[in-house]
Amino acid sequence: MRSLALLLLAVAVAVAALGTSAQAASIEWLKTDLQEGGYAVGRIAPGGSVVFDGRAVPIAPDGRFVIGFHRDSPEEVQVRTTGPDGRVSEETLSLAQRDYEIQRIDGLPENKVTPPEDLLQRIRDEAAAVRAARARESLEAGFDSGWIWPTKGRITGVFGSQRVLNGKLRQPHYGIDIAAPVGTPVLAPADGVVSFAHPDLYYSGATLMIDHGLGLASTFLHLERITVAEGERVRQGQQIATVGSSGRSTGPHLDWRINWFEARLDAGLFVPPMDAASDGQ
Repeated sequence: MRSLALLLLAVAVAVAALGTSAQAASIEWLKTDLQEGGYAVGRIAPGGSVVFDGRAVPIAPDGRFVIGFHRDSPEEVQVRTTGPDGRVSEETLSLAQRDYEIQRIDGLPENKVTPPEDLLQRIRDEAAAVRAARARESLEAGFDSGWIWPTKGRITGVFGSQRVLNGKLRQPHYGIDIAAPVGTPVLAPADGVVSFAHPDLYYSGATLMIDHGLGLASTFLHLERITVAEGERVRQGQQIATVGSSGRSTGPHLDWRINWFEARLDAGLFVPPMDAASDGQ
């Protein structure tokens, strides 16, 4: 009888240990927007790790992490977790698919569609510098401040739309275009650190990037003037730039984008609806 009792006790301890291990590797989802261009915030037990889309996901000291879903993410994606004891589990997330506007424009001068050969190396170098800034892995969750619109005005371009110029399908538009007069203040939408600032990129002109932590970063394109410097900490609502029409722009506006590393997210999903008639935050 005693041997049987000891055996049952050992089984109970083993089952309890398995339950604890599984719980240690599981995710507590704090916020989910499960659609193309959306994102999710989760928490995992101390000592655990998360892999998503082939990337080891940075985890804050409190166990929080962020994952982002690209414009063209598949309907199902997998999140793999590893507990402190090495136990691995996978969770499948189902993402809502979206329809995007396609706009055809013909008769444009070719130099407005395809850049000259002598500028291609400059464009490659600038793209590499932007990618390096996006690769930054900060464990500070600046986005805890919440989110506001960086400026207000008429929405003239939306996330995911795509143009066919002179019969050639171009890259999708990954930002939100907000029409506003040149010189209109641009405010930090959330706390963060300035990770990139350049006065004149070929495509986007004066360009600024703010790292909000855990892979989330805002980018601001076609600016007139940048009023902060790389490495500077900024607070939500602080002026960081002014609206312009620099780079390949057809008129004064702010192109605001959000990335999770290289995944392009929809900035409109981070903020409440905007009253375009309002001139204040």
